[in-house]
Amino acid sequence: MLAAGDSLLAAIWAAFHLRTFLLAAVTFLFLADYLTNRRPKNYPPGPWRLPFVGCLFHLGFKQPHITLQKFVKKYGNVLSLDFANIPSVVVTGMPLIKEVFTQNEQNFLSRPVIPLRKHLFDKNGLIFSSGQTWKEQRRFTLMTLRNFGLGKKSLEQRIQEEAHYLVEAIREEGGHPFDPHFNINNAVSNIICSVTFGERFEYHDSHFQEMLKTLDAAICLESSVMCQLYNVFPRILQYLPGSHQTFFRNWGKLKLFVANIIDKHRKDWDPDEPRDFIDAFLKEMTKYPDNTTSFNEENLICSTLDLFLAGTETTSTTLRWALLYMALYPEVQEKVQAEIDRVIGQGRLPSLADRDAMSYTNAVIHEVLRMGNIIPFNVPREVAVDTKFAGFDLVKGSMFLTNLTALHRDPKEWATPDVFNPEHFLENGQFKKRESFLPFSMGKRACLGEQLAKSELFIFMTSLIQKFTLKPPANEKLRQQFRVSITIAPVSYRICAVPRW
Repeated sequence: MLAAGDSLLAAIWAAFHLRTFLLAAVTFLFLADYLTNRRPKNYPPGPWRLPFVGCLFHLGFKQPHITLQKFVKKYGNVLSLDFANIPSVVVTGMPLIKEVFTQNEQNFLSRPVIPLRKHLFDKNGLIFSSGQTWKEQRRFTLMTLRNFGLGKKSLEQRIQEEAHYLVEAIREEGGHPFDPHFNINNAVSNIICSVTFGERFEYHDSHFQEMLKTLDAAICLESSVMCQLYNVFPRILQYLPGSHQTFFRNWGKLKLFVANIIDKHRKDWDPDEPRDFIDAFLKEMTKYPDNTTSFNEENLICSTLDLFLAGTETTSTTLRWALLYMALYPEVQEKVQAEIDRVIGQGRLPSLADRDAMSYTNAVIHEVLRMGNIIPFNVPREVAVDTKFAGFDLVKGSMFLTNLTALHRDPKEWATPDVFNPEHFLENGQFKKRESFLPFSMGKRACLGEQLAKSELFIFMTSLIQKFTLKPPANEKLRQQFRVSITIAPVSYRICAVPRW
């Protein structure tokens, strides 16, 4: 009996010590998190951050860009909203946005390196690189895109040719309900693929369709709870199953896809006659055999993937919004068709030269960009040095987000901010530019594909509305519902594309 009592006491004592140890460990972690992430005295106001996860759950995952507006009303146009251990600042309103991207841009040129992106790309590529790597890659990419047609008639002809293929693919649907998602993805992607890979892919190419679906799945997964928690606990979650592991596998497939294309290029590569972006990059790599610059194999893969992602996802998502709005607003579609019939007719393909004579169509495209609002926080920046801004002290390393949702839905700027209304971009029947319209951002890190995207949007959309009338399927109601991922995209929908003749 005595021995049993001693054993019981020993077990109780051991459990007490274990609980004490766990309590001490948790207390230490909470204290360390508080001390590490304590806000400076003159930091922008914001909601109370939770230990470890910060304000991650304050915004939620279904519509964070809309939830954010409640915090703007409470805390003002410069507010703090920390994500995990990354101090973050959100700025709202055109005056402050202009101040950042014109007067103080040098302090906001870098990109934050979050664990999820670091795992995939480290600091390579075009979108999330900074410093010398970004300068080298952006300068080279702009030069190469121009060499292969950007801003020239040759690239416009590629877009027109692809628009013809897209029209024929949709004509095969015979006016029956269909989901336009991957036909549009394929068409848009073929433009950037022709520049980067030197080839286009048929709409029935199963391997390329698989890559497009892999890209779409990766984009959707990035906003998942597990991927966001990976940014908080990367060292733990790297060993655990979940959607973040699927996310990494998908990007691995995309990297392999690009790597295989690069290997094919090397087999018949002629440095004196570069055919595309990859050939030009391979030639640039030979100039620096000692790896003293960012022109190396990893950057070739990452920069090519960035072009593939940016050149596919953003424009195709905008086009999907455009088709949805045309089906939802038949009176707008009729006016676009009337303008097409008057300026272009049915006998030829639309061209960029038609744009100046098509104010209403141009206004519709801009209104799609405003309402679609596909990148509501802009691509994040990083505060490069401690900076005084709007009376607050911004700490070096803070993430800086631009509230484009508020800008594009500001009732002081837009007559009907929450309604699709092309009149926002018209004045006396003529197209009118608006200052409070920044879907491509502004400053030195503005979207380098803005000109290409606008060309694609005009030719693709005009070509489709020229040939078809877009309608909701019988007994199906279309809605402006969205999914949140890297972009704000419409949820899957079906439409009928009825031939006009």
